[in-house]
Amino acid sequence: MNSSAPRRTVLAAALAAVAGAATPLAQAVVPDEASAESSGDTSAETSGVTSADQPAQKQKRHVDYRAWTTADDWSEGEADGCRVVDDARPGVVIAAPAGTYEYLDPHTHKKSTWEYATWTSPAITLDVPATEAVASWNAHTPAGTWIAVELRGKYSTGGHTPWYVMGRWAAGDEDIRRTSVDGQKDGRSSISTDTFAIDDPASGLRLASCKLRLTLYRKPGTRLTPKVWRAGVMGSDVPDRFTVPASRPGLGAGRELDVPRYSQEIHKGQYPEYDNGGEAWCSPTSSEMIIEYWGRGPTPEDLAWVNPDYADPQVCHAARYTFDYQYEGCGNWPFNAAYASTYRGMQGLVTRLGSLTDVERLVHAGIPVITSQSFLKEELDGAGYGTAGHIMTVIGFTESGDVIANDPNSATDDAVRHVYKRRQFENIWLRTKRKNAEGKVVGGSGGVCYLYFPARPAPSQLRALAAVGVR
Repeated sequence: MNSSAPRRTVLAAALAAVAGAATPLAQAVVPDEASAESSGDTSAETSGVTSADQPAQKQKRHVDYRAWTTADDWSEGEADGCRVVDDARPGVVIAAPAGTYEYLDPHTHKKSTWEYATWTSPAITLDVPATEAVASWNAHTPAGTWIAVELRGKYSTGGHTPWYVMGRWAAGDEDIRRTSVDGQKDGRSSISTDTFAIDDPASGLRLASCKLRLTLYRKPGTRLTPKVWRAGVMGSDVPDRFTVPASRPGLGAGRELDVPRYSQEIHKGQYPEYDNGGEAWCSPTSSEMIIEYWGRGPTPEDLAWVNPDYADPQVCHAARYTFDYQYEGCGNWPFNAAYASTYRGMQGLVTRLGSLTDVERLVHAGIPVITSQSFLKEELDGAGYGTAGHIMTVIGFTESGDVIANDPNSATDDAVRHVYKRRQFENIWLRTKRKNAEGKVVGGSGGVCYLYFPARPAPSQLRALAAVGVR
């Protein structure tokens, strides 16, 4: 299973109170599941029309994803010690440090001095005033460097949030320990590991706009620099619901992608310092499956630290390098997306989708989708378990539209492929409210997913991504 369940419960309680190649800062919205975009009608795909081209009056928008990826995007931000690099993967790097910063690592208790520079995005007005927001990023952080990502928002009633830390991150774990930051709140909103949330959505308060601030750090006196080449934020206001409208099988029916199969369960007891070992590694196991689907993965040198007696050492590697030392788990959503982007020519992000029709579009274009869901054993036939939070990968659909998933909560690698009933899967993934085994109302992910794809997607992949709100 996934140890991310407890912190998701915090966000769910708030909801329950209600009862690559990219277009610069393009608006990306996900329509209501009952709209034409979710009905199984494939006319938009075949004509090249995206969801954003559909009549606005026919859509109920729940998600707004924005990203900075191009040289023009980065040039719109405010730089203090950073400069824009316009190369194959445009991004920001340290030019001349803005100053020095003394950081006390809360996990190693070591104090170190770092040079830093900052880049701050322009404020973006969300077309979907949000109850939740998740930032995600892609970066190169060579040894001796790291980054911090912060979010500041403006409330719909006026006034601003503090600068909330969404993550202190490095690809490695030698300089700092990558970490989320607990205890961040201002009486109206708070941060739960990787997610900004309005404390009382029923009040009508929303996040109306937001900006990101990136701080790039390096060892003093060196010419080292991180490079951030993708930064994005997903704002959402997903309806509070136990059930969601059903979608009809469409474009992706009958398509299955050839994705490697890895079981988290064969790693039980291995490296317990990383979230008690493999039984909690559903997120990095799923991430590793998709990274390898795209032909990437750790080298033998990367894996030299892993016990040679362990099967699938790359899964152990993914667990170590997605581990959040504050959360004490491998289920930090943006940390998984950032890990995927450390591999050559890859990018990753966190967003929400509106229906399985959205997933079908992506699968049809060759893009698997990593999904987050919670359910009782009897709510998902064939799973054989219940979970307060679990990550798996949708790799295809049967001819009748049922979901083909690589479920890492399986006894062996060979047993990872499952077929789950479409209606059951869609509901447990998209809902925001459910009842647990004790009958208590708790929450669901509301359609959260990770998307990993090449830095230069094929034209059909670009169209599919645009159709689900990703630029």
